[in-house]
Amino acid sequence: MPSTGPRADAARAEFRRILEHKGHATDNAREAMELLESALAEGALARTPEIDQTLADLRLALEQDDGQKLGGKSAEAARFITRRLSSLLDDA
Repeated sequence: MPSTGPRADAARAEFRRILEHKGHATDNAREAMELLESALAEGALARTPEIDQTLADLRLALEQDDGQKLGGKSAEAARFITRRLSSLLDDA
């Protein structure tokens, strides 16, 4: 059953707002991931196995070595994965 209440609604709205920011997709994805992890930890949204797996996939897509810049493939993966997370939040 999806989380309800103002905290859940605010977390979903803020997550989606972050994804619409101007800027690099990987930066937006990192910010959105931090917000989502915080909302899950605080109990504003319910953690699901599918959200956990999708967050793990996003962490891999955003992984980089010190000084390494993420390229187009990472940005495209981040966009794809964050869109999936956005749809999963409706049931979180």
